[in-house]
Amino acid sequence: MTQTSATGFKVIQVCSVPPLQEPTPSTVPTSLPLTFFDLFWLRFPPVERLFFYPFPHPTSSFLHSLLPTLRHSLSLTLQHFLPFAGTLTWPSHSSKPIISYVPGDAVSFTVAESNENFNHLCSHLCEAAQRHRLIPHLTISHDQASVLALQVTVFPNAGFCIGITTHHAAFDGKSSTMFIKSWAYICSNLVGPTPTASLSLPQHLAPFFDRSVIRDPSGIGEAYVDTWMKNGGPNNRSLKVRESLMENPSDAVKGLFELTPSQILKLKQHAKSKLKMKVQLSTFSVTCAYVLTCLVKAEQPKEDNNVFFVFSVDCRSRLDPPIPATYFGNCVAGQRVMAVTKKLVENGGFISALEGISEALNRVKDGVLLNGAKTRVSDMHKIVEGRIFSTAGSPWFEVYSTDFGWGRPMKVDMTSTDKTGAFSLSESRDNSRGIEIGLALRKHDMEAFTALFVQELESF
Repeated sequence: MTQTSATGFKVIQVCSVPPLQEPTPSTVPTSLPLTFFDLFWLRFPPVERLFFYPFPHPTSSFLHSLLPTLRHSLSLTLQHFLPFAGTLTWPSHSSKPIISYVPGDAVSFTVAESNENFNHLCSHLCEAAQRHRLIPHLTISHDQASVLALQVTVFPNAGFCIGITTHHAAFDGKSSTMFIKSWAYICSNLVGPTPTASLSLPQHLAPFFDRSVIRDPSGIGEAYVDTWMKNGGPNNRSLKVRESLMENPSDAVKGLFELTPSQILKLKQHAKSKLKMKVQLSTFSVTCAYVLTCLVKAEQPKEDNNVFFVFSVDCRSRLDPPIPATYFGNCVAGQRVMAVTKKLVENGGFISALEGISEALNRVKDGVLLNGAKTRVSDMHKIVEGRIFSTAGSPWFEVYSTDFGWGRPMKVDMTSTDKTGAFSLSESRDNSRGIEIGLALRKHDMEAFTALFVQELESF
Protein backbone atom coordinates (compact mmCIF):
# COMPACT_ATOMS: atom_id res chain seq x y z
CA MET A 1 0.00 0.00 0.00
CA THR A 2 1.47 3.33 -1.10
CA GLN A 3 -0.01 6.69 -0.12
CA THR A 4 1.49 9.78 -1.75
CA SER A 5 1.05 13.38 -0.66
CA ALA A 6 1.40 16.45 -2.83
CA THR A 7 4.52 17.50 -0.95
CA GLY A 8 6.68 14.52 -1.90
CA PHE A 9 6.08 12.25 1.08
CA LYS A 10 4.63 8.80 0.65
CA VAL A 11 3.95 5.86 2.90
CA ILE A 12 5.26 2.76 1.15
CA GLN A 13 4.10 0.20 3.68
CA VAL A 14 2.55 -0.11 7.12
CA CYS A 15 3.17 -3.52 8.63
CA SER A 16 3.63 -5.22 11.98
CA VAL A 17 6.82 -6.92 13.14
CA PRO A 18 6.31 -9.68 15.72
CA PRO A 19 9.03 -11.08 17.99
CA LEU A 20 10.73 -14.11 16.48
CA GLN A 21 8.86 -16.95 18.16
CA GLU A 22 11.43 -19.72 18.47
CA PRO A 23 13.34 -20.11 20.66
CA THR A 24 12.13 -17.56 23.21
CA PRO A 25 14.52 -16.84 26.10
CA SER A 26 12.90 -18.28 29.25
CA THR A 27 14.07 -15.33 31.35
CA VAL A 28 11.87 -12.83 29.48
CA PRO A 29 8.44 -12.28 31.09
CA THR A 30 5.30 -11.77 29.01
CA SER A 31 3.69 -9.23 31.33
CA LEU A 32 4.82 -6.49 33.69
CA PRO A 33 2.87 -4.47 36.27
CA LEU A 34 3.48 -0.72 36.39
CA THR A 35 5.49 0.53 39.37
CA PHE A 36 4.97 3.95 40.91
CA PHE A 37 7.86 5.22 38.74
CA ASP A 38 5.85 4.14 35.67
CA LEU A 39 2.46 5.31 36.95
CA PHE A 40 3.66 8.89 37.27
CA TRP A 41 3.93 9.09 33.46
CA LEU A 42 0.67 7.27 32.68
CA ARG A 43 -0.96 10.07 30.64
CA PHE A 44 2.08 12.04 29.55
CA PRO A 45 2.75 12.51 25.82
CA PRO A 46 4.85 9.74 24.20
CA VAL A 47 8.60 10.17 23.79
CA GLU A 48 9.91 10.48 20.22
CA ARG A 49 13.39 10.35 18.71
CA LEU A 50 14.67 10.50 15.14
CA PHE A 51 18.01 9.00 14.06
CA PHE A 52 19.34 10.25 10.69
CA TYR A 53 21.86 8.13 8.74
CA PRO A 54 23.59 8.80 5.41
CA PHE A 55 22.75 6.46 2.51
CA PRO A 56 23.54 8.05 -0.89
CA HIS A 57 21.71 5.42 -2.96
CA PRO A 58 18.30 5.07 -4.64
CA THR A 59 15.20 4.04 -2.71
CA SER A 60 15.15 0.67 -4.48
CA SER A 61 18.61 -0.10 -3.12
CA PHE A 62 17.49 0.74 0.41
CA LEU A 63 14.33 -1.36 0.14
CA HIS A 64 16.20 -4.41 -1.14
CA SER A 65 19.44 -4.27 0.86
CA LEU A 66 18.94 -2.45 4.17
CA LEU A 67 15.24 -2.72 4.94
CA PRO A 68 15.01 -6.56 5.18
CA THR A 69 17.93 -6.57 7.63
CA LEU A 70 16.39 -3.82 9.76
CA ARG A 71 13.09 -5.68 9.90
CA HIS A 72 14.60 -9.11 10.64
CA SER A 73 16.92 -7.74 13.33
CA LEU A 74 13.93 -5.97 14.94
CA SER A 75 12.11 -9.29 15.15
CA LEU A 76 15.16 -10.86 16.77
CA THR A 77 15.48 -7.96 19.20
CA LEU A 78 11.85 -8.09 20.30
CA GLN A 79 12.47 -11.58 21.68
CA HIS A 80 14.39 -9.91 24.49
CA PHE A 81 11.66 -7.31 25.12
CA LEU A 82 8.46 -9.39 24.75
CA PRO A 83 6.09 -7.27 26.88
CA PHE A 84 6.91 -4.21 24.79
CA ALA A 85 5.65 -5.88 21.63
CA GLY A 86 2.31 -6.05 23.43
CA THR A 87 -0.04 -3.45 24.88
CA LEU A 88 -0.76 -1.47 28.00
CA THR A 89 -4.16 -2.35 29.47
CA TRP A 90 -6.00 -1.74 32.73
CA PRO A 91 -8.03 -4.88 33.44
CA SER A 92 -11.08 -4.45 35.67
CA HIS A 93 -9.66 -6.99 38.13
CA SER A 94 -6.31 -5.16 38.40
CA SER A 95 -5.59 -2.27 40.73
CA LYS A 96 -3.10 -0.84 38.24
CA PRO A 97 -2.35 -0.99 34.49
CA ILE A 98 -0.28 -3.85 33.07
CA ILE A 99 1.99 -4.19 30.06
CA SER A 100 1.37 -7.62 28.53
CA TYR A 101 2.23 -9.62 25.45
CA VAL A 102 0.19 -12.43 23.93
CA PRO A 103 1.22 -14.45 20.86
CA GLY A 104 0.19 -12.53 17.77
CA ASP A 105 1.10 -9.12 19.19
CA ALA A 106 3.54 -7.12 17.09
CA VAL A 107 5.11 -3.68 16.78
CA SER A 108 3.85 -1.20 14.19
CA PHE A 109 6.53 -0.64 11.53
CA THR A 110 6.02 2.03 8.86
CA VAL A 111 8.16 2.43 5.75
CA ALA A 112 8.00 5.79 3.96
CA GLU A 113 9.82 7.88 1.37
CA SER A 114 10.41 11.63 1.53
CA ASN A 115 11.73 14.14 -0.98
CA GLU A 116 12.50 16.71 1.74
CA ASN A 117 16.05 18.04 1.81
CA PHE A 118 17.87 15.45 3.94
CA ASN A 119 20.88 17.66 4.63
CA HIS A 120 18.62 20.51 5.76
CA LEU A 121 16.83 18.18 8.19
CA CYS A 122 20.25 17.11 9.52
CA SER A 123 21.40 20.69 9.96
CA HIS A 124 21.46 22.63 13.22
CA LEU A 125 18.34 24.61 12.36
CA CYS A 126 15.16 23.55 10.57
CA GLU A 127 11.42 24.14 10.65
CA ALA A 128 9.92 21.95 13.37
CA ALA A 129 6.94 20.87 11.25
CA GLN A 130 9.22 19.39 8.55
CA ARG A 131 10.09 16.48 10.86
CA HIS A 132 6.59 15.60 12.03
CA ARG A 133 5.83 13.10 9.25
CA LEU A 134 8.96 11.15 10.15
CA ILE A 135 7.54 10.33 13.59
CA PRO A 136 5.63 7.05 14.13
CA HIS A 137 2.45 7.09 16.22
CA LEU A 138 1.28 4.83 19.01
CA THR A 139 -2.20 3.32 18.78
CA ILE A 140 -3.96 4.56 21.90
CA SER A 141 -7.60 4.18 22.92
CA HIS A 142 -9.54 4.36 26.16
CA ASP A 143 -8.98 0.63 26.78
CA GLN A 144 -5.47 -0.09 25.55
CA ALA A 145 -2.30 1.48 24.21
CA SER A 146 0.63 0.25 22.21
CA VAL A 147 3.91 1.10 23.90
CA LEU A 148 6.29 1.10 20.92
CA ALA A 149 6.07 2.22 17.28
CA LEU A 150 8.77 2.52 14.62
CA GLN A 151 9.11 4.21 11.24
CA VAL A 152 11.86 4.13 8.65
CA THR A 153 11.84 6.94 6.10
CA VAL A 154 14.19 6.86 3.13
CA PHE A 155 15.41 10.00 1.37
CA PRO A 156 16.42 8.95 -2.19
CA ASN A 157 20.16 9.23 -2.84
CA ALA A 158 20.72 10.95 0.51
CA GLY A 159 19.93 8.95 3.64
CA PHE A 160 17.31 7.42 5.88
CA CYS A 161 15.73 8.18 9.22
CA ILE A 162 14.68 5.76 11.95
CA GLY A 163 11.91 7.14 14.13
CA ILE A 164 11.01 5.59 17.49
CA THR A 165 8.04 6.50 19.66
CA THR A 166 7.65 5.01 23.13
CA HIS A 167 4.95 5.21 25.77
CA HIS A 168 6.33 7.10 28.76
CA ALA A 169 4.68 4.74 31.26
CA ALA A 170 6.69 1.87 29.74
CA PHE A 171 10.10 3.40 29.04
CA ASP A 172 12.25 6.08 30.57
CA GLY A 173 15.02 7.61 28.47
CA LYS A 174 17.63 5.07 29.52
CA SER A 175 15.31 2.17 28.69
CA SER A 176 14.27 3.44 25.26
CA THR A 177 17.95 4.04 24.45
CA MET A 178 18.79 0.51 25.60
CA PHE A 179 16.11 -0.86 23.28
CA ILE A 180 17.26 0.93 20.14
CA LYS A 181 20.91 0.15 20.92
CA SER A 182 19.99 -3.52 21.33
CA TRP A 183 18.29 -3.42 17.92
CA ALA A 184 21.35 -1.69 16.43
CA TYR A 185 23.67 -4.26 18.03
CA ILE A 186 21.79 -7.24 16.59
CA CYS A 187 21.43 -5.55 13.20
CA SER A 188 25.15 -4.74 13.03
CA ASN A 189 25.92 -8.39 13.76
CA LEU A 190 23.89 -9.35 10.68
CA VAL A 191 25.70 -6.95 8.34
CA GLY A 192 29.25 -7.00 9.72
CA PRO A 193 32.33 -8.48 8.01
CA THR A 194 31.50 -11.85 9.60
CA PRO A 195 27.70 -11.86 9.89
CA THR A 196 26.26 -13.77 12.83
CA ALA A 197 22.65 -14.30 13.77
CA SER A 198 23.40 -14.29 17.49
CA LEU A 199 20.31 -13.88 19.65
CA SER A 200 22.23 -12.92 22.79
CA LEU A 201 22.82 -9.36 23.96
CA PRO A 202 25.95 -8.09 25.74
CA GLN A 203 25.59 -7.62 29.48
CA HIS A 204 25.21 -3.82 29.32
CA LEU A 205 22.20 -4.20 26.98
CA ALA A 206 20.50 -7.24 28.56
CA PRO A 207 17.31 -5.89 30.19
CA PHE A 208 16.49 -6.60 33.84
CA PHE A 209 12.71 -6.83 34.30
CA ASP A 210 12.15 -7.88 37.94
CA ARG A 211 9.66 -5.34 39.33
CA SER A 212 10.05 -6.64 42.90
CA VAL A 213 13.22 -4.56 43.29
CA ILE A 214 11.08 -1.39 43.27
CA ARG A 215 9.85 -1.19 46.84
CA ASP A 216 6.86 0.95 47.74
CA PRO A 217 6.10 0.55 51.46
CA SER A 218 4.49 3.99 51.75
CA GLY A 219 1.95 3.40 48.94
CA ILE A 220 3.17 5.95 46.38
CA GLY A 221 1.74 3.82 43.55
CA GLU A 222 -1.69 3.66 45.19
CA ALA A 223 -1.71 7.43 45.59
CA TYR A 224 -0.87 7.88 41.89
CA VAL A 225 -3.58 5.44 40.79
CA ASP A 226 -6.12 7.19 43.00
CA THR A 227 -5.23 10.60 41.53
CA TRP A 228 -5.35 9.40 37.91
CA MET A 229 -8.71 7.70 38.47
CA LYS A 230 -10.16 10.88 39.97
CA ASN A 231 -8.79 13.02 37.14
CA GLY A 232 -11.71 13.11 34.71
CA GLY A 233 -13.36 10.50 36.96
CA PRO A 234 -14.64 9.03 39.14
CA ASN A 235 -13.07 5.64 38.32
CA ASN A 236 -11.42 6.98 35.17
CA ARG A 237 -9.33 4.08 33.85
CA SER A 238 -8.73 5.69 30.47
CA LEU A 239 -5.32 5.06 28.92
CA LYS A 240 -5.55 8.05 26.59
CA VAL A 241 -2.58 10.39 26.90
CA ARG A 242 -2.20 14.12 26.53
CA GLU A 243 -1.12 15.04 23.01
CA SER A 244 0.91 18.00 24.18
CA LEU A 245 1.81 19.91 27.34
CA MET A 246 1.94 23.26 25.57
CA GLU A 247 0.83 25.17 22.50
CA ASN A 248 2.68 24.19 19.33
CA PRO A 249 3.20 27.35 17.24
CA SER A 250 3.08 26.89 13.47
CA ASP A 251 6.31 28.86 13.02
CA ALA A 252 8.31 26.78 15.51
CA VAL A 253 11.96 26.20 14.63
CA LYS A 254 14.08 23.34 15.98
CA GLY A 255 17.64 24.27 16.81
CA LEU A 256 20.67 22.28 17.95
CA PHE A 257 23.38 24.10 19.88
CA GLU A 258 26.69 22.90 21.24
CA LEU A 259 28.78 23.70 24.27
CA THR A 260 32.36 22.59 23.58
CA PRO A 261 34.61 21.25 26.37
CA SER A 262 36.48 24.58 26.46
CA GLN A 263 33.21 26.53 26.76
CA ILE A 264 32.00 24.25 29.56
CA LEU A 265 35.31 24.81 31.35
CA LYS A 266 34.85 28.57 30.91
CA LEU A 267 31.38 28.37 32.50
CA LYS A 268 32.78 26.41 35.46
CA GLN A 269 35.63 28.86 35.96
CA HIS A 270 33.26 31.83 35.83
CA ALA A 271 30.97 30.11 38.32
CA LYS A 272 33.83 29.41 40.75
CA SER A 273 34.79 33.08 40.73
CA LYS A 274 31.23 34.26 41.45
CA LEU A 275 29.53 31.61 43.60
CA LYS A 276 29.18 32.43 47.30
CA MET A 277 28.32 28.85 48.23
CA LYS A 278 30.73 25.92 47.91
CA VAL A 279 29.37 23.48 45.33
CA GLN A 280 30.73 20.69 43.20
CA LEU A 281 30.21 22.01 39.70
CA SER A 282 29.16 19.49 37.07
CA THR A 283 28.82 19.72 33.29
CA PHE A 284 25.10 19.09 33.76
CA SER A 285 24.57 21.93 36.24
CA VAL A 286 26.46 24.63 34.32
CA THR A 287 24.88 23.56 30.99
CA CYS A 288 21.33 23.66 32.39
CA ALA A 289 21.93 26.96 34.19
CA TYR A 290 23.34 28.55 31.04
CA VAL A 291 20.56 27.31 28.73
CA LEU A 292 17.87 28.25 31.26
CA THR A 293 19.24 31.79 31.58
CA CYS A 294 19.37 32.26 27.80
CA LEU A 295 15.82 30.87 27.42
CA VAL A 296 14.34 33.18 30.05
CA LYS A 297 16.06 36.21 28.52
CA ALA A 298 14.88 35.19 25.03
CA GLU A 299 11.25 34.55 25.99
CA GLN A 300 11.04 37.42 28.49
CA PRO A 301 8.28 36.13 30.80
CA LYS A 302 6.74 38.61 33.25
CA GLU A 303 9.35 39.67 35.77
CA ASP A 304 7.00 39.33 38.74
CA ASN A 305 6.34 35.66 37.88
CA ASN A 306 8.37 32.72 39.06
CA VAL A 307 10.29 30.42 36.76
CA PHE A 308 10.33 26.69 37.47
CA PHE A 309 13.00 24.32 36.18
CA VAL A 310 12.33 20.57 36.33
CA PHE A 311 14.87 17.83 35.69
CA SER A 312 14.93 14.07 36.24
CA VAL A 313 17.46 12.02 38.16
CA ASP A 314 18.17 8.35 37.42
CA CYS A 315 17.39 6.46 40.63
CA ARG A 316 18.82 3.04 39.73
CA SER A 317 22.08 3.51 41.62
CA ARG A 318 20.50 5.75 44.26
CA LEU A 319 17.81 3.46 45.66
CA ASP A 320 18.44 1.56 48.89
CA PRO A 321 19.51 -1.03 47.97
CA PRO A 322 20.64 0.00 44.46
CA ILE A 323 19.11 -1.89 41.54
CA PRO A 324 20.83 -3.13 38.36
CA ALA A 325 21.88 -0.46 35.87
CA THR A 326 20.00 -2.40 33.16
CA TYR A 327 16.65 -2.28 35.01
CA PHE A 328 14.12 -1.79 32.19
CA GLY A 329 11.23 0.58 32.79
CA ASN A 330 10.92 3.95 34.47
CA CYS A 331 13.27 4.69 37.34
CA VAL A 332 13.65 8.47 37.46
CA ALA A 333 12.57 11.07 40.00
CA GLY A 334 11.88 14.69 39.21
CA GLN A 335 13.57 17.60 40.95
CA ARG A 336 12.18 21.13 40.84
CA VAL A 337 13.99 24.44 41.07
CA MET A 338 12.12 27.73 41.57
CA ALA A 339 13.62 31.08 40.66
CA VAL A 340 12.41 34.65 40.35
CA THR A 341 12.32 35.75 36.72
CA LYS A 342 13.81 39.15 37.59
CA LYS A 343 16.94 37.51 39.03
CA LEU A 344 17.48 35.37 35.94
CA VAL A 345 17.33 38.26 33.47
CA GLU A 346 19.85 40.33 35.42
CA ASN A 347 23.59 40.17 34.77
CA GLY A 348 24.05 37.52 37.44
CA GLY A 349 21.26 35.34 36.06
CA PHE A 350 23.55 32.41 35.27
CA ILE A 351 24.86 32.30 38.85
CA SER A 352 21.36 32.60 40.30
CA ALA A 353 20.15 29.66 38.16
CA LEU A 354 23.25 27.63 39.01
CA GLU A 355 22.73 28.11 42.76
CA GLY A 356 19.19 26.77 42.53
CA ILE A 357 20.18 23.76 40.42
CA SER A 358 23.15 23.00 42.71
CA GLU A 359 20.89 23.04 45.77
CA ALA A 360 18.55 20.56 44.08
CA LEU A 361 21.47 18.29 43.17
CA ASN A 362 22.72 18.45 46.75
CA ARG A 363 19.32 17.18 47.91
CA VAL A 364 19.78 14.22 45.57
CA LYS A 365 23.23 13.48 47.04
CA ASP A 366 21.74 13.62 50.52
CA GLY A 367 19.34 10.82 49.52
CA VAL A 368 16.19 12.95 49.54
CA LEU A 369 15.01 11.51 46.22
CA LEU A 370 11.45 10.55 47.00
CA ASN A 371 10.51 13.16 49.60
CA GLY A 372 7.04 14.38 48.70
CA ALA A 373 6.76 11.75 45.95
CA LYS A 374 3.31 10.65 47.10
CA THR A 375 1.67 13.93 46.01
CA ARG A 376 3.60 14.54 42.79
CA VAL A 377 0.82 13.47 40.42
CA SER A 378 -1.82 15.49 42.32
CA ASP A 379 0.55 18.49 42.54
CA MET A 380 1.02 18.29 38.78
CA HIS A 381 -2.69 19.00 38.23
CA LYS A 382 -2.59 22.18 40.29
CA ILE A 383 -2.34 25.45 38.39
CA VAL A 384 1.15 26.91 38.72
CA GLU A 385 1.68 30.62 38.20
CA GLY A 386 4.84 30.98 36.16
CA ARG A 387 6.78 29.50 33.26
CA ILE A 388 7.92 25.89 33.55
CA PHE A 389 11.12 24.81 31.82
CA SER A 390 12.42 21.25 31.80
CA THR A 391 15.10 19.04 30.33
CA ALA A 392 15.05 15.61 28.68
CA GLY A 393 17.63 13.10 27.53
CA SER A 394 21.19 12.79 28.82
CA PRO A 395 24.74 12.82 27.42
CA TRP A 396 25.20 9.53 29.31
CA PHE A 397 22.84 7.81 26.84
CA GLU A 398 25.45 8.27 24.07
CA VAL A 399 22.78 8.29 21.36
CA TYR A 400 25.34 9.10 18.67
CA SER A 401 26.92 5.66 19.15
CA THR A 402 23.75 3.98 17.82
CA ASP A 403 25.26 2.18 14.82
CA PHE A 404 23.12 -0.37 12.94
CA GLY A 405 26.13 -1.49 10.93
CA TRP A 406 26.23 1.38 8.44
CA GLY A 407 27.90 4.05 10.57
CA ARG A 408 27.03 6.59 13.26
CA PRO A 409 23.98 8.85 12.90
CA MET A 410 24.45 12.29 11.36
CA LYS A 411 21.86 13.70 13.74
CA VAL A 412 19.67 12.55 16.63
CA ASP A 413 16.60 14.67 17.22
CA MET A 414 14.31 14.33 20.25
CA THR A 415 11.13 15.59 18.61
CA SER A 416 8.82 15.06 21.59
CA THR A 417 10.35 18.10 23.30
CA ASP A 418 8.40 20.17 20.75
CA LYS A 419 5.27 19.18 22.69
CA THR A 420 6.60 19.52 26.22
CA GLY A 421 8.67 22.70 25.98
CA ALA A 422 11.75 20.88 27.30
CA PHE A 423 15.26 21.20 25.95
CA SER A 424 17.12 17.97 25.23
CA LEU A 425 20.69 17.08 26.17
CA SER A 426 23.00 14.62 24.46
CA GLU A 427 26.67 14.18 23.78
CA SER A 428 28.11 16.12 20.83
CA ARG A 429 27.66 14.39 17.50
CA ASP A 430 31.40 14.67 16.69
CA ASN A 431 32.35 12.74 19.85
CA SER A 432 34.34 15.73 21.17
CA ARG A 433 33.07 15.39 24.77
CA GLY A 434 30.93 18.47 24.36
CA ILE A 435 27.19 18.77 25.00
CA GLU A 436 24.49 19.13 22.35
CA ILE A 437 21.32 21.01 23.29
CA GLY A 438 18.10 20.71 21.28
CA LEU A 439 15.05 22.94 21.60
CA ALA A 440 12.06 24.18 19.62
CA LEU A 441 11.00 27.82 19.83
CA ARG A 442 8.95 30.35 17.92
CA LYS A 443 11.00 31.88 15.14
CA HIS A 444 11.59 35.24 16.84
CA ASP A 445 12.38 33.55 20.18
CA MET A 446 14.88 31.28 18.42
CA GLU A 447 16.60 34.29 16.86
CA ALA A 448 16.88 35.91 20.30
CA PHE A 449 18.09 32.68 21.95
CA THR A 450 20.72 32.08 19.24
CA ALA A 451 22.18 35.55 19.74
CA LEU A 452 22.15 35.23 23.53
CA PHE A 453 23.72 31.75 23.45
CA VAL A 454 26.78 33.24 21.71
CA GLN A 455 26.88 36.65 23.42
CA GLU A 456 26.46 35.51 27.03
CA LEU A 457 29.51 33.23 26.79
CA GLU A 458 31.61 36.03 25.37
CA SER A 459 30.70 38.26 28.31
CA PHE A 460 32.17 35.88 30.92
